[in-house]
Amino acid sequence: MPAHIEDYALLGNCRSAALVSRDGSLDWLCLPRFDAPAVFAALLGNEENGRWRLAPSDPVEHSSRRYLDDTLVLETTWVTATGRARVLDFMPLGEVNSVVRIVEGISGETNFEMDLVMRFDYGRSVPWVERLDPLTLSAVAGP
Repeated sequence: MPAHIEDYALLGNCRSAALVSRDGSLDWLCLPRFDAPAVFAALLGNEENGRWRLAPSDPVEHSSRRYLDDTLVLETTWVTATGRARVLDFMPLGEVNSVVRIVEGISGETNFEMDLVMRFDYGRSVPWVERLDPLTLSAVAGP
């Protein structure tokens, strides 16, 4: 079930936008433009409509979010019983649309889990996914 709309933060790069929930789930993203069909559309249904969740696997004791000064770089900080970590989320300007998610340990140890469910056309199409290099995935759906 998606989060309440007030629990989402906006990422953007002047060509497209994404919404990230307080629990670290990127539940809305249209690529390559604002008016393109969504790649992640859990906002409209559930995780099977597509999402990219990145969050601690241990119970969270406290979390906070903020935008870094004068940017659309979202900083989410989580505190667990064993450590503290943060994720920086942003969509860089440039020729290629992308979402960057950086996990940084602050203190102690915190295990993270990632759930990447890509679905094109608002969750109706399951893409063929190929790893191009250690940091890049390519996803294609349709004929």
